[in-house]
This record gives sequence, structure tokens and C-alpha cells, in this order.
Amino acid sequence: MTSYLYKHTQSPSERLQLAVRAQHLRRWEVPRSTYPAGKIGYYSWRTFLAKRQAEMVVAMCREGGYTDEEAGEVGALVRKEGLKKRATTATDADQSLGDETQVLEDVACLVFLDDQFEGFEKGYEEEKVISILQKTWAKMSQRGHELALQIDMSDRAKGLVERALQG
Repeated sequence: MTSYLYKHTQSPSERLQLAVRAQHLRRWEVPRSTYPAGKIGYYSWRTFLAKRQAEMVVAMCREGGYTDEEAGEVGALVRKEGLKKRATTATDADQSLGDETQVLEDVACLVFLDDQFEGFEKGYEEEKVISILQKTWAKMSQRGHELALQIDMSDRAKGLVERALQG
């Protein structure tokens, strides 16, 4: 994950570096299969994990000597607060958090596309995979798109991405 962080952003803040490392911390302890199948189960699982991961990283940051404010900022990133906030509606601090949250989201999507997608897509119908790719692409920034198009993929995976982008 961190290699995509540094490809995306030359000088990521310490809070962003911590959040990137923490967003999947011990995630295997709560398998997707522990929640119902389908969209509602998936979103319930993701919401629970975001809260859980944030609580764990906040506690770890405090134990490591970070202030409550610093730990809280890392937790807010892991919960993906401020994602896609607009400058016209956000304070400078909120916008900064929103910008870093977008980088975190981009990194997560890039790791999925690079490390997990080819194994993942084999378990689903092609149209479902196309839909998932379109949703993933919509969550990413322009910089995330640029990096995603540089990922070395198999011909099949590349073809699926091309189909998804054609709409």
C-alpha cells in the first residue's frame, strides 16, 4: 500500500501514512462471511470495519505518544471522513482532511486493482465485475486514474477495465 501512497503523493503527512497502514489492520479477524450476503451486508461490514479500524489506530497512536487530536485525525482518515468534500463547503482543515481521505481511497483502490483484482474477478459474472470496476473508478481522483492505467495487468483484466471505462 505504501508504494502507491508515495507514487500518488510525494510528501504524505504522517497522519496519512499511519492511516494507510492502519485501514486494514487485523481486518482478517472480521471476515466478510460474518455478515449477510448482498449490498446491505457488505455495507454493514464495511461500516463496522471502518469504525473498528479507526478505534484501534486511535488507541495505538495514543499509546505511541500522539496527542488526542493527532490520533483523532488518523482515526477520521481511516473512517474516510471528509471524502469528496468541496472547497466551497469545507473549512481549510476539513478540505485538507478530505484531500488526504481521497488519497487514502485512491491507494486502497490501486491496491485492489494491482494485487487483488485478477483473483477477485474470477469469482463473479463478467457484468458484475464491470459494475464493480465502474464503482471503483468513480471513487478515485484523476491522479488515482492515472496511476491505475499504469498497472501491469493480464490481457483479460485489462480488457475488463477497458470495458468498464467505456461504460
